[in-house]
Amino acid sequence: MVGLLQPPQAGRRRAGAALAALLLLLGSLGTPRPVAADSVTFGTPSATATWGTGIRFTQPLSVAGSIQRAEILIDYPGLGGPLVTEVPPTGAAASLSFTVDSSQGQVLPNTTLTARWRITLAGNPPVVGPSVSGTYQDARFQWRTKQGDIVRLHWYQGGDAFAERAVQLGDGAIAKAANLLGVSETTPIDFYVYADQTSFYDALGPGTPENIAGEAHPEIRTMFGLITPDAIGTSEVARVVTHELTHLVFDTATKNPYDEPAHWINEGVAVYLSVGYGADDRAAVSQAAADGTIMPLPSLNGRFPTTYDRLLLAYSEAVSAIDFLVRSHGQGALVTLIRSYAKGVTDDDAFRAAIGTDMEGFDAAWLADVGARTPQRHGPQPAPAGPLPPGWTAASPVSGTAATPAPAATPSPGTTGGGGPGGTSPLVLLGSGLFVALAIGSVLVLSRRSRPRMAVEAAGPAPDSGPLLGESPGHESGAADPPPSGPPPDPGERMP
Repeated sequence: MVGLLQPPQAGRRRAGAALAALLLLLGSLGTPRPVAADSVTFGTPSATATWGTGIRFTQPLSVAGSIQRAEILIDYPGLGGPLVTEVPPTGAAASLSFTVDSSQGQVLPNTTLTARWRITLAGNPPVVGPSVSGTYQDARFQWRTKQGDIVRLHWYQGGDAFAERAVQLGDGAIAKAANLLGVSETTPIDFYVYADQTSFYDALGPGTPENIAGEAHPEIRTMFGLITPDAIGTSEVARVVTHELTHLVFDTATKNPYDEPAHWINEGVAVYLSVGYGADDRAAVSQAAADGTIMPLPSLNGRFPTTYDRLLLAYSEAVSAIDFLVRSHGQGALVTLIRSYAKGVTDDDAFRAAIGTDMEGFDAAWLADVGARTPQRHGPQPAPAGPLPPGWTAASPVSGTAATPAPAATPSPGTTGGGGPGGTSPLVLLGSGLFVALAIGSVLVLSRRSRPRMAVEAAGPAPDSGPLLGESPGHESGAADPPPSGPPPDPGERMP
């Protein structure tokens, strides 16, 4: 077969062109195809906060297609990630809206929320839009603001002298706590002062316990206080302000993403810096030690009790333990203990770093110092040892010591076996073996019948979900039962 002859140059050019085409094809195979991200065009989002209603987030958008899934991602202060909520898709919607409800006190004043929308179109990966922030504020009053060194005071009743005194109290409390804990506060702390109890409770929500005069919320670096203009010079106001702002400095000194300090340490330091270990607290601890009602410190690691008498005792014990720590090991040990928590360590590791023993060891030393015996532990107990059937052997104790074998059963007279007098009959052995084999087979059959089938799901991305939004109470929240008789305590009673 005769073919047409081509000039060498033409053949090389054609081969080069083919090679270039091949390389272009290979390159296109290795390059990801562009996604249709431009099929969703986000406009400028908005956030509108309305007192008593919430924060409404709105996102204008233009969609070339149908929305398969629409989600709003909301960042709350103090959470490690956004709370994700799916909004029912509305096709080619011109805008999407979602309202964070605060009608029942779910959101505190001075809380800033940040939201983004995530849109998924059919056959396309999710696309996230721009973020927008909104701050929920108590709009019932004409707030005035006065900036101190760190404290930023917001008040609506009282003159300039009132504001000056409140700022001095706040800055002084922060400086005192920061000096003790060895931290430096630079970010402003907002201090909202309410002049009447009803407005104060309405701001904090229906779950606010009675008989409190202040709450601190580290996640939004805000303190709420109930102070009437004529009470600004009282010692009780100074105590409440110092106590609550100490909580915020304590949070700065211990903040970490892994663990929180024991609650009794936090409250004990706040009482220690605001009023010290006073006569009332000493009397309460002494009485509890004498009548056997004292609570071990580990039982106060979390929330304090809510009954009135046990709640007050918890505060007294907390400051008593802090006072004992300083007396027995020095103020430096207290600072080391608190600052250790910033590393995300456990309670036991923090105590070992500070005083060389774990929390249980410190608890035992403190109980001895106040003259209390170690309380009886309640809860699940190990089952008592019972008699063993003849021929059984007791299990080895946990300590690893050998167990004493139980006496063997005495064989029945006249029985003989292949092993000699007193042995077991071969017929008995054969019957036992058949019985065991049948039992094992039955178990295998039953287990095979009862084993559920493995469900095979199509591979694909799991729907996103954020952390559940839980309540974020301040250090002074927690319901307390009123005393059984007598007048109710004044608004300055300490609450968790």
